[in-house]
Amino acid sequence: METSPDALSRDAPALRALKDIAFGSAAGMVSKVFEHPFDLTKVRLQSQVLDQTARFKGPVDCLVKTWQGEGMRGLYRGLPAPIVGAMAENASLFLAYGEFQAIIRNITGRPMDLEPTLPQLALAAAGAGTPIELVKCKMQVQMLVSRPADAPKLPGPISVLMNVVRTTGLRGLWLGHTGTLIRETGGTAAWFSTKEFVARLLVARRSDEGETIISQGSTGGGGHGGGGAAHLKPWESAFSGACAGAAFNFVLFPADSVKSAMQTEEELRPRGTSSAAEKPKATFVSTARAMYTAQGLRGLYAGCGITVARSIPSSAMIFLIYDGLCKRFP
Repeated sequence: METSPDALSRDAPALRALKDIAFGSAAGMVSKVFEHPFDLTKVRLQSQVLDQTARFKGPVDCLVKTWQGEGMRGLYRGLPAPIVGAMAENASLFLAYGEFQAIIRNITGRPMDLEPTLPQLALAAAGAGTPIELVKCKMQVQMLVSRPADAPKLPGPISVLMNVVRTTGLRGLWLGHTGTLIRETGGTAAWFSTKEFVARLLVARRSDEGETIISQGSTGGGGHGGGGAAHLKPWESAFSGACAGAAFNFVLFPADSVKSAMQTEEELRPRGTSSAAEKPKATFVSTARAMYTAQGLRGLYAGCGITVARSIPSSAMIFLIYDGLCKRFP
């Protein structure tokens, strides 16, 4: 009897892992180029929550002023670091997601011909959930600081990275890591599980209409336990991915706001030039409390609208590319 491509994929974990890394990297790179101007806007809006005078009235005002003052180069300031990070992040996400599914199957004894349950997928996604984030945020607020006319050229990502190490040591590279951990763990669980849930609804809808669909495993990718992505139409991959993107960013957005405020404090509110020097070192909890005191929930969700708006097409691109590659190279 002929062996199915799904069975071959399950029998070759190294090949499956290689595909997850390659396909995830490609999807991450394309989506990051598209979304970077919106991510820059989000960081700048988040970083002004604790300022006495806001620099921008909202996301549109921030985009317009950035374009007028800094041009196209300004909209893509800090892009090299997140490009590398997006490729590594998406590759590791899809790889870890597939491997955690395999671990959960082994622990629970769930056979390969049965789809994992949504709670199992959410658990696998949470397990799949960086100094790159710090460098990106610092570069995105560089132009917001007043600089003398004869000031040297703005530092690039390597210079920013080395400066952090010189001033705060290696530990400084993980400033705001608590917010990143909360966002990535919970957000990734919401991202994959939402994609799986919506994709299954779309596939079930076609099945109910009389279309014959032979499906095994999850719909999140060709290497994740049965090639479910092969049964998704391109628009279904894009739509379920779009829903996933909105869920990822909205669920734990306040943690991301606190992270951005902590990572840009040195640039925008230097401790050595004001009474801030006398204040204790900011922590995740103290920064969250200060932001809530300053502007309430509105401050914690500063930039959320444009973040969700850009994450919808960006996440749609990621899954459209990833699922498409899984179908093209089963």
